[in-house]
Amino acid sequence: MFGSLRIYNYRLYASGQIISLVGVWMQRVAQDWLVLDLSDGSPVALGFAAALQFLPVLLLSMWGGVLADRMDKRKLLLWLESALGVCALALGLLDVTGVVELWHVYLLCLLLGAFSAVETPVRQSFVVEMVGRDQLTNAVAINSMMFNSARIVGPAIAGVTIVAIGTGWVFLANAISFVGVVGGIWLMRTSQLLRSDPVPREKGQLLSGLRYVRSRPDLVTVMLLVFFIATFGMNFYMTLAIMARNVFGGDADAYGLLSTLIAVGTLAGAAWAARRKTPKLSVFIGAGVVFGLLEIVSGVMPTMLLTGLMMIPVGVAMMTFTTTANATVQLAVEPEMRGRVMGIYMLVFLGGNPVGGPLMGWLGEINGRAPIIIGGAVSTVVTLTAWVVLTRRGVIAKPRLRRQQRDAVVESEETVDAAA
Repeated sequence: MFGSLRIYNYRLYASGQIISLVGVWMQRVAQDWLVLDLSDGSPVALGFAAALQFLPVLLLSMWGGVLADRMDKRKLLLWLESALGVCALALGLLDVTGVVELWHVYLLCLLLGAFSAVETPVRQSFVVEMVGRDQLTNAVAINSMMFNSARIVGPAIAGVTIVAIGTGWVFLANAISFVGVVGGIWLMRTSQLLRSDPVPREKGQLLSGLRYVRSRPDLVTVMLLVFFIATFGMNFYMTLAIMARNVFGGDADAYGLLSTLIAVGTLAGAAWAARRKTPKLSVFIGAGVVFGLLEIVSGVMPTMLLTGLMMIPVGVAMMTFTTTANATVQLAVEPEMRGRVMGIYMLVFLGGNPVGGPLMGWLGEINGRAPIIIGGAVSTVVTLTAWVVLTRRGVIAKPRLRRQQRDAVVESEETVDAAA
């Protein structure tokens, strides 16, 4: 399960990343709560803040992929992680000094989104340079385990801290946490990195990445499903805040509890993914269907406790879906195209939030349960549609054919054993 941690550079990266991710999740909870406080609990304001943070993904993520193919990814990450830490520091200082206003939060959401839009495809495509192709699936799963371990710890700490001393100190703690990830990248042994040759600067490199993805039906299928489910089904940063405050009348610690429970599920899903050697399209499709159905059920639960308990299996299905998608895309592409393809992947994964965020916020104004129920319905319908199309085209074998294939394998093995 932890095979890639035997690699020195990846151990450094993982050690710094887990510290930073705890701070990032603390900031996400604090930022959402600060927006709600400054806007008198407006779901539309929360959706607008989310849209600003994810809007740069539409403009910059693919260019981040181009930079990842052209430049030294390690050096680029050092600058980008430092910039993210400075943004957290600025928001923290504004908050603890008592001068923060809603437009300050909006502006820093936009800046954070800009740096993250470039940083994410660079970081995603850097993983294979640390661990190699053989350990890539394992490393992607461990990344998800770290992300979701932090997702358990971060919101829980943030909920208690916000109630005790306010949101500003949470932002400052996140700024300090970036020292860990920057230090880990700085201390890497560059001679042990499995770098691909940088792509020379040429015109049309962004368009060549788009044409490459368009020519691959397997990549197009994964990208489309990731777009719809991430845009409409994975808005938990907002839907859980609305459920906690406006449906169940809870405080910041209630939001932190719901976020922690879904993280328990995603951590379990990531641990299961770490045991799989290769991603399978059938697992990807099945996880999407299960995720959508479970999300609908969680949205109609009558109490916050039942909603929280449903978040655990929702998290398992969600992480199985996203981990399989990420590994499928990275292993399916040539090294010289990986940065640009991951830029497109992050565009479809996060780029729908400027649409989904305000839309779900508007639905939350009408009914606090509507965003999570409708998100689950959209996820279920689009995944089932993809399953029908892929089955008819023979990309995914029909159940009867799969049984026949398994029977044939068993019969062949029995024949070999008898002969032996």
